[in-house]
Amino acid sequence: MESSRIVEFLKDKSILITGSTGFLAKIFVEKVLRVQPDVKRLFLLVRAADAASADQRVQTEILGKDLFKVLRDKHGDGFHPFVASKLFPVAGDIVREDLGIQDANLREKLWKEVGIVVNVAATTSFDERYDVALGINALGAKHILEFARRCVRLEMLLHVSTAYVAGEQSGLILEKKFLMGETLKGDTYLDIEAELRLVDKKKRELRAEYATEEVEKLAMKRLGIKRARYFGWPNTYVCTKAMGEMLLGHLRGDLPLVILRPTIITSVHRDPLPGWIEGTRTIDSMIMGYVKGKIACLFGDLDFVADVVPGDMVVNAMMVTMAAHSNQRSEFIYHMSSSVRNPMTYSILEQSAYRYFLENPRVGKDGRIIKTRRVPVFRNMTGFRIYMTLRYKLPLGVLHLINLLSCGRFGRGYNELNRKYKFVMHLVDLYEPYAFFRGCFDDLNMERLRMAMKKDDAGASMFDFDPKHIDWEDYFYRIHVPGVLQYGFK
Repeated sequence: MESSRIVEFLKDKSILITGSTGFLAKIFVEKVLRVQPDVKRLFLLVRAADAASADQRVQTEILGKDLFKVLRDKHGDGFHPFVASKLFPVAGDIVREDLGIQDANLREKLWKEVGIVVNVAATTSFDERYDVALGINALGAKHILEFARRCVRLEMLLHVSTAYVAGEQSGLILEKKFLMGETLKGDTYLDIEAELRLVDKKKRELRAEYATEEVEKLAMKRLGIKRARYFGWPNTYVCTKAMGEMLLGHLRGDLPLVILRPTIITSVHRDPLPGWIEGTRTIDSMIMGYVKGKIACLFGDLDFVADVVPGDMVVNAMMVTMAAHSNQRSEFIYHMSSSVRNPMTYSILEQSAYRYFLENPRVGKDGRIIKTRRVPVFRNMTGFRIYMTLRYKLPLGVLHLINLLSCGRFGRGYNELNRKYKFVMHLVDLYEPYAFFRGCFDDLNMERLRMAMKKDDAGASMFDFDPKHIDWEDYFYRIHVPGVLQYGFK
């Protein structure tokens, strides 16, 4: 497949994009506008009360980002007229039928015009409320499918999932679809309707007890983790994303469907702004914690592979799979991963970050340079838990005793420290499966597309999605770590 064919494929297309204010969708929108200015229209579904609010979110949360600098420079004074002619904000919400689009005329316009639907909407919090995660990650996928089915010109539904729907499997993990009701625990069956009824029942019980909003939130989070682990997944996020895949595969009929499963998505590698990122991904919490001096130790085997892929490569893979499977009335599953093609270990990340901060030392609030030191790394959870017990749990016990003897004089300090300790151990519980993840993601389907792209050497770099082209040490040291520091919390 030639790059020119992908560019031509996008010409005069109308594309509906959900999750459009998210990190990945922004990169997608920018890329489409830059490589194919003759795209007809990008309809951006935005969670908003009305059209004016949706437009405001697009202006500030999408077009106002540094990511669009190349496009702004390219069009100069014509930038705003250009994007105004191409972007159409749509107020709605995927948790509702018809995507929550209230305007009947607008719904009809979308059904008549849209040729491609790209679903990037998701809640990615590992311990999201179960009701919220079910609404967005599972039912949201169903609502997208139902809406797409009514688009008379539909060529393709592209759904972005996650490779970690595989749970905690080890060895080679294949690009395999989920069957309806399939779980990762052999003696269980996942009835999504029953899960929705369970959530409703639990909420009714809580409200009958006049539970506060905070109590309900905590109960819903705990229920999500409990149900996910009952079915064999480590957290609510990946469990509900797997449900979304099941619903799509079960209900699609002959609708053309591509499910793309990226691994851990990191900052832009090359195009259009190296290092650009928004918020912090899983591994970036370690970088920012180190910068702020909040990390006293790390846990995880540094020799294990961390499967990461830059955001721009994920977007390139999205565009290539769209063009490759347009109007092909089947379901296709792709891993966008690096653990087979070009494995990167946690030690490379740790060494690159240490090197960066050694050469670019942190400066404290008092203006003094903070000496860069390596923090201890525990390669198994036994050692880590012993460390946490000696450094935090035992002192907490002593402080608790002193507080009792002093009639509560140290109560506030004890409660604050105990809260922080429990919070840290909760995060450890959530991230442990990934720090010691022993699987690698087969990408044979994706490799076939790469081989097809290689026939077009002249333009292949425009849609490069081959992690083999990345020097991980250079990427993390020169691009990703400084990118997290510059853009991560903007």
